[in-house]
Amino acid sequence: MAQQPPTKKRILVVDDDEAIRTMVGKALQAKGYDVMLAKDGLEASEMLGKKPDLLICDVMMPNFDGFTLAKLVKAHAELRAMPIIFLTAKAQPKDVATGISLGARHYLTKPFSIKDLLDKVDKTVQPA
Repeated sequence: MAQQPPTKKRILVVDDDEAIRTMVGKALQAKGYDVMLAKDGLEASEMLGKKPDLLICDVMMPNFDGFTLAKLVKAHAELRAMPIIFLTAKAQPKDVATGISLGARHYLTKPFSIKDLLDKVDKTVQPA
C-alpha cells in the first residue's frame, strides 16, 4: 500500500453546475484530496489565497468564466505554477487551443468519465 503524503493536496473545483461540482468534489475527497468548491470564477478567485495545488475549472460560468480565471491565476507570480484542468462543454478546437494556451495541463469535455478525470488529477498533482 502506498504511503500517504504528509499533507493532502488541495484542489479547487469550479463549476456553476451544482451536480457536477458535488460529484467531482466527492470523488476527489474519496481519493484523499482536500477539496474546495466554487460556483463561478468570482467565488473561486476569492479562494485562490488558500493556494490550491490544482484548479479544475469549467469554462462557461456566470460572473467571470474559466478562461478569465485562468488568466488571473497566470498573472499572479505565486499562483502561476498551479496546474489547471478545464472540464467543460466547450469542445470546439479553438476552445481547446485557448485552454491549452492559457496553461491547461488537460482539457476534458463534458460529458466526461469521472475515472478519466481522477486519473488526470493523480498524474497532475502527484510526484512522478
